[in-house]
Order: sequence, then structure tokens, then C-alpha cells
Amino acid sequence: MPKPVTNHELDALLADAGYSQTRGAFARQVNAHSRQARGIELQYDSASVYWWLRGRTPDDPAPAVIAEVLSRRLKRTINPEDLGFRRGGADLTRLGLAYDSSLEDSRTTVADLWRYLLLRRDVLTAAPLVVGATMTAGWRWLFDPRDPDVSRTGGQRVSLGDVAALRASQQQLLDLDRRHGGGHARALMVGWLHREVTPMLHGGYTDKVGRALHAAVAELTGQVGFMSYDVGDHGVAQRYFIQALRMARAGDDTAYGSHILANMATQAVFLRQPAEAVRLARAAVEGARRAHPSVMARLYTAEACAHAISRDEASCSTALRNAERAMGKTTTDGPAWAGYFTPAHFAGTAMRCWRDLGRPDRALQHAADAMLVDEGGNRTRALHTALTATVHATGPRPDVEQAAALGVEALALSGEVRSRRVVERVDELAQLLRPHRRNQAAARFLRQVERTPLAA
Repeated sequence: MPKPVTNHELDALLADAGYSQTRGAFARQVNAHSRQARGIELQYDSASVYWWLRGRTPDDPAPAVIAEVLSRRLKRTINPEDLGFRRGGADLTRLGLAYDSSLEDSRTTVADLWRYLLLRRDVLTAAPLVVGATMTAGWRWLFDPRDPDVSRTGGQRVSLGDVAALRASQQQLLDLDRRHGGGHARALMVGWLHREVTPMLHGGYTDKVGRALHAAVAELTGQVGFMSYDVGDHGVAQRYFIQALRMARAGDDTAYGSHILANMATQAVFLRQPAEAVRLARAAVEGARRAHPSVMARLYTAEACAHAISRDEASCSTALRNAERAMGKTTTDGPAWAGYFTPAHFAGTAMRCWRDLGRPDRALQHAADAMLVDEGGNRTRALHTALTATVHATGPRPDVEQAAALGVEALALSGEVRSRRVVERVDELAQLLRPHRRNQAAARFLRQVERTPLAA
């Protein structure tokens, strides 16, 4: 029985290069290149490739020669560290943390993030979040100069029609994410990005097409970042957000770059990092002063959340008023990615702000509007139901009966999504209701929590 493949990095590269079924031909290419480029005779054959794929590491200079052969075939830079040989495997703990000045390096990094999340998810998801890297990327995005030319030669020829097709597929994946959570959609999305979008990013295009392509790639990469945040893989989310910022800069998409900064701020709020959250949220607002009102409404609400966990009620109130004014100016011609932000999202954010500020009375004024979620927004509905329940469970006179009833509803909704945020919000409610175990409604909810497996 053949041994299973363990070197998934090399396996993926061979598949990309068209060598999956022609390993002998690949080995002969390695031998020939070594002889021509280095004057060194190698004696590899299909059996050699078989064992490389099953964990063996060839002696030097073979890894460098293999990388050169694959680079020439794929028309992009492949380094020996990318081949999956364990002696010098790629350091995934650092992958994606840098906001690269070189656009070509950034394109390679983005493609590597897609590939490694697909093939080495266990390693990549163990990478830690590095706070300083987020702040550095934010400043670089704000102040680095515009890329003068993003055109590229070689590889697959890319047109504006190809970019439009990307966006059509993207919308289907976004809908899947909102209906079922990041845990359902992420693997499907990164597989598609690796197979279909990597050749486009490493293809040939004019500056005009390249701007459109990089703007689309920014949105796709940012969405995987948000999915990763949703399932609790915060180090992965950070890396995808940083690279989405770089792609947005290449795509001249200031509004989306500001949205990514706001997502970074939202992640910092979730991780209870108030100073970082405020800095990122303010940078997002400053970076998009002329953006569409729907974008500004989303950015101001992120700022409000950051001020709320900083216990700055005055600044939070100002940001919420700014968001409400921006929503009043919203029209239907805003960017498609901002269409998710509805009055229900604003209401949910306002409710959370007032709860975090210790004002459950003000928070509940937004509860009804927070539940007016569009059809298909299952994750948002679950989040807002659980949030409303936690508001009822707080304050000097908690309404335990109402909190428990909403908790049961949130549990039912959580079965439709895979989201760490939903799980943690239900867990938060359970913590608030445990002191009230003698209440029958609270006891029923807590028993149901104990026997309901929640998936993230």
C-alpha cells in the first residue's frame, strides 16, 4: 500500500506546475537544470519524488535546484523554504506579518497565506497574534506612497472580465459566510483562492486591470481574515488583514483599506485591547474622510465600540451620532461590500456600546431595531439575540426570565452557524445567569447549554 503524502507544500506546487502525474519528467528536469546551471550531476527519478512527498529531504543543492525549476515553470519566485522539506521548512509563524514595500513580495505572501491555510492549517492557526505588527501595518497603509504601476508580465493574461467573474463568485461565498459563519465558508474560499486566483495574481495584466484585480483580491483576502476572526483564529486573521491592507493600497481602494483597519479595531475590541482599538478605529476614520456614507457609518460604529471599552462615554456618544448621521445620507450606490451594514447592524453596535458602558437602559432602546436583520443574516441574528439577552441579565435589576428566554432562542440559532463569536456570547450569558440557578427559566437555559454542543 502506498504511503500517504506528508509534504503537502511540495505536493501543491507540483500540482500547480502540472507535474502531479509526471513525476519522472519532473525529476529529469531537476537533473538537467542542475547539470546546466551548476555543473552538478544528480541522479533523481520518479521514486525520488515519491519519497520527497513522503517526508524525505534531499541533500544540497537539490532543494535550491527544485525551487529554480518550479520558479521557471510557474513564472513566480519559489524559495527552497517553500518546498516543505522539514530541515528548512517555511517559518509560518512570521508569514504575513510584514506590510511589504515590494508589491511582488506581497503578491507571493498573499498566495502563500491561501496555500498554507489550505494545506497546513494546523500550523498556521497556531501562529500568535503580534500586536505591534498590526499597528505598523496601519501606519504603513496610511503614509506609504501609492504604487506607481501595478502591471505585470508573464503567466495567465488577465482582463477586466476575469476580475468581474471573480467578484460574482465572491458574492456567493459572502452569502455563505453570513448564513452559516466563518467555520463553514473559510476552507471552501481558500481552496478556490488557491486554485483560481493565485494564477491570476501571478499572471499578466495592465496597470488598469491590475488596480481592479488587486482591489478584488483585497476584498477576498480581507473576507478570509474576517472569517478567521469569526472562528477565533486571531493570528491568522491578523495576517490576512495586513495583506488585505497591502492589496487595497495597490488597488487604490482607500475605502476598503479603512474598512480593514476598522475590522482590526473590532478584533482589538474583542480581545479587550482598548488602546489599540481606539488608535486603529481613529486611523480608519481619518483614512476615509471622503468615503461613501455607508462606509463612514460602519467606520464610526467601530470607533464607538473602541471608545466604549475604553470607558469614554463622551467620545462613544459622538461616534454613534456621527454614524447615525452618515446612515441618514446613505444611498444605494455605495460599494457592494459595504451593503451588509444595515440599520440592524448599527443598532446592535449601539446596544453593545451602551452595555459596555454600564448603561443597560440605553442599550435596550436599540434592541428592537437590532433584530430587524435581513433574510440570510443568521449569524448576525444569533449574535444580536445573545447580546440582547446579556443586556437583560446585567444591571442592578436583571430580568432573568427575559434573558433566559432569549438565551434559549440564541442557542437554537447558534445551531445554524459555526462562529466562535456566537459561542462566546452564549457562554457569556451562561456566566451571567449561573448566579440565578434557582430561577426556573435560568436553570432550564443552563441545562440546555450543558447538553448543546456549540461548533465554532
